[in-house]
Amino acid sequence: MTKPKHIVIDARIRRSTTGRYADRLVEHLQKIDTFHQYTILVQPDDPWKMTGKNFRTVPCPYPQFSVNPLKELGFARQLYSLKPDLVHFTMTQQPLFYFGNIVCTSHDTTMYNFVRRGSMPLPLYKMKMALYTFLVWWSHRKSKHVIVPTQTVLDEFAERQPWVKKKLVVTYEASEPAMAIHSEKPAGVNGDFLLYVGTAFPHKNVRMLIEMMNVLIKKYPKLKLVITGKREEKHMVEILEWAKTQPSYNNLVLPGFVSDAELKWLYENCKVYVFASLSEGFGLPPLEAMAHGAPVASSDASVMPEVYGDAAHYFNARNAKDMATKTEEVMTNKKLRDSLIKKGHEQLKKYSWRKMAEETLVVYKEDLGETIDA
Repeated sequence: MTKPKHIVIDARIRRSTTGRYADRLVEHLQKIDTFHQYTILVQPDDPWKMTGKNFRTVPCPYPQFSVNPLKELGFARQLYSLKPDLVHFTMTQQPLFYFGNIVCTSHDTTMYNFVRRGSMPLPLYKMKMALYTFLVWWSHRKSKHVIVPTQTVLDEFAERQPWVKKKLVVTYEASEPAMAIHSEKPAGVNGDFLLYVGTAFPHKNVRMLIEMMNVLIKKYPKLKLVITGKREEKHMVEILEWAKTQPSYNNLVLPGFVSDAELKWLYENCKVYVFASLSEGFGLPPLEAMAHGAPVASSDASVMPEVYGDAAHYFNARNAKDMATKTEEVMTNKKLRDSLIKKGHEQLKKYSWRKMAEETLVVYKEDLGETIDA
């Protein structure tokens, strides 16, 4: 019988929103692979416990994102000391000086188009973007396979890096099921409201959501837009300063971070979940809204039509009037609402974290030179 190979998975990102992918991957690999030996790299203060006997965690003291040569060398040295047969970096970033057998996951191409210069001097900004572009190029060059979450992202990388196309593999991610807890109404949320859950990074297009509200309140003056998330985050602070000058400012409700029970209530009671993003890798929030029975109006950009299929009502996210028109249609057309809710539940069935893990394991076996089960 073939000796078990040693696979290292860099899961230091797992406690962030982006890290859900790494978390669910390892969770399901423990259920489907009892043969290979796995070492899971975690942050030093991460108490994550493995359930699989062939899985262990090892603290990694190096930062997730660094261009410090000493830290890069230290991380590479740690990887070499583990003597892996394969390393999976669950983010594109990987140490410059590690040259073993590599698989990496690149989640999206957002950084190419939506990094704002801000007050950074132009030469420094250009240097930053050139470094980022190089690091992605170098990571893809070193990797045997590059896993991406959608065909759209595959096509975007293939256009930027034609040579990488043969390495690209799509493994769709998945949503969580509806939360099995009692819902709880957040303070300050009353009447009819639209909902957005997430950050205010530039590609999330929150400013356009507020411009959409400027249009809608002319006809629906009592309608609210609930935006959850950290109000102190710098992008949100900038948008709220601008929002004070907008007609719909008093129609905005910003509860900050909400509990799971409160989030469930918001999903279940919103008139429409509105997603105006211009760039995503997979776009989980609208799927989570669908899981809780919320009708979704979504941007027609990026991966959204691929991931949501006919379970969302699409708008041009660069046009506030079109956003308002399509959102109003979902608000007022009961037949459309009911159809979107039904189709949302059906769309969710297409995605599975377990299937994603199974497809990832196929990639591992191929790169380890093992026989792949039919």
